[in-house]
Amino acid sequence: GKVETEATIKIWVNGERFVRTAEGNGPVHALDRALRDAIGEIHPHLKDIELVNFKVRILDETKGTDAVTRVLLDASDGLDSWGSIGVSENIIAASWEALVDSLEYAEQPARDRV
Repeated sequence: GKVETEATIKIWVNGERFVRTAEGNGPVHALDRALRDAIGEIHPHLKDIELVNFKVRILDETKGTDAVTRVLLDASDGLDSWGSIGVSENIIAASWEALVDSLEYAEQPARDRV
């Protein structure tokens, strides 16, 4: 059968607290949807960012499930594309880091992007 995942986030944006819950086809998809829903109220243009690629790499394969995970994420706003990275022993934390980094990059004016 079909499996859906639910994520609940609690974040502060510009001094305002947002709590959002979203479903997705996996934990990263659910996190992404909840995050966009929360920040989309203040930064509506960020809802249009599209995740175009998502890769997970295990940095020390000999440690198995205890290994550090690196998440590589590619995103686009339709005009520009960029990548972001998250690294953690926790795959969800690494994914969150990459998602937040990607949206923070998208929030920068194009002239300031490096």
